[in-house]
Amino acid sequence: MKSPSSKKPCHEPQTVVQPDKEALIRRLNRIEGQVRGVNKMISEDRYCVDILNQVSALQSALDAVAMLLLENHTHGCMQSAIQSGQGDEAIDELMTVVRKFAR
Repeated sequence: MKSPSSKKPCHEPQTVVQPDKEALIRRLNRIEGQVRGVNKMISEDRYCVDILNQVSALQSALDAVAMLLLENHTHGCMQSAIQSGQGDEAIDELMTVVRKFAR
């Protein structure tokens, strides 16, 4: 039996139009600004705990983006793969991705 990491994706990577594209971009732009803020805090020798609080907020913001993408993938790509008979492969691919977030 092959390990999940040795399996190929159920489909070739392709472009996918995200249903909430503008909202995702707004979130990512906000995150980008937060990263610049953390960089500035470090440059200005700010208090470590304040910087760590900002890093924690960044991680939460990135997790929220990942959850939106995961939800979009599940309702779009996964649903389509299951309906076309490629459900097992799609589930394997999804679980490989989910394991990366469960570390």
